[in-house]
Amino acid sequence: MVTLSRMRLLTADLMVKSLNTSAHVWTSVEVDFEAIEQVRRKHKDRFKKETGASLSYLPFIGRALCDALRAYPAVNSSIDVPNKTMTLHPYVNLGIAVDLDEKGLVVPVVKDADGLNLRGLATKIATMAAAARARKLGMADMSGSTFTITNPGPFSSYASSPVINQPNVGILCTDGVSRKPVAIGDAIAIHAVGIIGLVYDHRAFDGSTASKFLLHLRDSLQHRNWEAEVT
Repeated sequence: MVTLSRMRLLTADLMVKSLNTSAHVWTSVEVDFEAIEQVRRKHKDRFKKETGASLSYLPFIGRALCDALRAYPAVNSSIDVPNKTMTLHPYVNLGIAVDLDEKGLVVPVVKDADGLNLRGLATKIATMAAAARARKLGMADMSGSTFTITNPGPFSSYASSPVINQPNVGILCTDGVSRKPVAIGDAIAIHAVGIIGLVYDHRAFDGSTASKFLLHLRDSLQHRNWEAEVT
């Protein structure tokens, strides 16, 4: 028997409150990351040298996510049912869940993430994650998010359904990417493929919005000219 830590007790309280507040629904889409994978392989060493940040899948997803949130503002909102109002945020303050060596999670917030290019976003995420792990962030650094990403992908997860980070109405989960056979026209190729999942508050919007939002995100990840953004 062990005594629960203060962080574990706080997490337990916040997660139960979130489940009791929001109408949680999960939906997901498969993404072909092969184009991004080719860019990563080509530029990751130079990118790391120039920025100090790893060229993982996360900054690509974060960059495409900001555009999807602009296209579907209800996903980047806060809802107040008792007062019958919804706040559509004109900016993206992106929360990034960071694991503290299995001792708990914190969510540093990249303020105005939609104003950053891929390099800026990758650098900011890396800097804030490092500061979080070093216990150097204050409450101001972990408040004010309008949307959150959780990223268990490095641990080879398949398809996850996280709990919404209040007062957001959605949280995106980026699961593991692995090489799989995919159909390219009438041919079969081996590509980097993964699942991205959205857990959303059904009080704020419906499944049609969630699905269109994920398709926007998927299409950006698969077809955007990422080479130009990295270089």
